[in-house]
Amino acid sequence: MPRSKSISARKHRKVLAQVKGFKHAAGKRIRPAKEALLHAGKYAYVGRKLKKRNLRSLWITRISAAAKQNEISYSKLMNGLKKAHIELDRKILSDIAVHDKNTFSAIVEKVKEFKN
Repeated sequence: MPRSKSISARKHRKVLAQVKGFKHAAGKRIRPAKEALLHAGKYAYVGRKLKKRNLRSLWITRISAAAKQNEISYSKLMNGLKKAHIELDRKILSDIAVHDKNTFSAIVEKVKEFKN
């Protein structure tokens, strides 16, 4: 009959597998490994929130740069889009601004026409 291995040993192996690649004691010993996992999880959670913030900032910067090339400010462009009932979010608008400048110029012209 095979010998039964403890549940704690199985849990320890699971923790050590998760911290594979961590430096020093955090990758080799159980207690520091558990602490490192808790901190890593906290940083990952915060990082997921920061990623959204950073991407939105990038989109706004791209739209602003493209708008200035079309002689309109970012705020006037966004206000004009709202008034013209053009429902494009910043992600899509920045993608258009980067990859399809003619379409972005057409959108800006629509905004300018509606404004007058």
